[in-house]
Amino acid sequence: MAYCQVVRPPDGRRTWTVLDRCYRTVAPVEEWLEAHRAEWSPNTVRSYATALGQWWTLLEERGEAEAWAEVGVPAVTAFLSWLRNGRKVQFEAMPQEDRPSDDTLEARLGAVISFYRWQAAVHDVPVARRLLKGAPRRAPARGLLSHLDARTAPAPSALVRVRRTRRRDRPPILLPQQVQAIMDGCAIHDGSTGEWVGNLRDRLLFALLAETGMRLGEALGMRICDLVMGRGGTPYVEVVPREDNPNQARVKMMRARRVYVGTDLERLYADYLTHLACRAAELGLAVTAEHSLFVNLDRPPFLAALSEGTVRDKVSTLKRKGVGPAAWTPHWFRHTHATALLLDGTPDWVVSRRLGHAHVQTTLDLYGWVSEDEALRAAANWKQYTQEWRVHGTAERA
Repeated sequence: MAYCQVVRPPDGRRTWTVLDRCYRTVAPVEEWLEAHRAEWSPNTVRSYATALGQWWTLLEERGEAEAWAEVGVPAVTAFLSWLRNGRKVQFEAMPQEDRPSDDTLEARLGAVISFYRWQAAVHDVPVARRLLKGAPRRAPARGLLSHLDARTAPAPSALVRVRRTRRRDRPPILLPQQVQAIMDGCAIHDGSTGEWVGNLRDRLLFALLAETGMRLGEALGMRICDLVMGRGGTPYVEVVPREDNPNQARVKMMRARRVYVGTDLERLYADYLTHLACRAAELGLAVTAEHSLFVNLDRPPFLAALSEGTVRDKVSTLKRKGVGPAAWTPHWFRHTHATALLLDGTPDWVVSRRLGHAHVQTTLDLYGWVSEDEALRAAANWKQYTQEWRVHGTAERA
């Protein structure tokens, strides 16, 4: 059985690799991971290492680990069946209760195909050519700016696919009342005492995601100095790429940008800073402007940067209380933010820069349906909802 193993090299930065059943590093997988560690986030490395660890386990169980560079379509289809069957070579007639979702299966398959495509390009391993021997897939319809996007060339289709049971042409979003319920589920303001009741840090985090459209990793990597108060002007958030965040959070593609926010978020940020400073004084710990913004306040290690796992635990707790849709994740705030801005008439290129997309075509691919769906615009009270987000003048500056 192969293992996805966390390691901490001499430079101190945690990463992941794959070990075989004899606890030796799987050299082809490690070579592939090492070639991409500089550009991938730690979570991406972990996800790909997990997928390749499972793939190598199947090869070992089939006695094909030594012939990893010679396998074909039967082995990959067996991999998907193996995952669906609870990672057992023997098939069972009864359905598995912990059967992975189609999204998980597709992610695992995508990692295997990516691994073999790289091996084909670098070492001329023939597996990828066997898996991608389909006719070039038809390129999706593009907008008028498609000539700016280098991703339009058709490519071969994979012969092994995961059949989807639902359409994915529209990203999931949260309704205004759901956004409010999630924030209120973290903390509410007691007007009689003037104090916040609950976890103010978590409310600020979800409010920040809702109002800026930031990715969760970008928010968790923020320092105190990254949210600049208006002082008579418009407050804004500096999205700063860093490689030394203690919680391994990173800005995707390491692209810096500035995102303007409203005064409500500014006031919430000021209240949180006051709470943070008081809590640090109680603990006898120093806090500076370069300290992580979102930190542990109620359990050790105190003032340590908040991890993504802690946020997932918070989301799970809210779900158990019936707060928000059953499947919501922090990334839904990003889709909600983009949808709300577009429904309010914000230009595509402004939304693209605000979200930090590398191409405006990415924004059009994800949210092009918004401008076409007049029924949704009429049915939902989005325009009034987005008034609090709107910043007069330039909405975002690179």
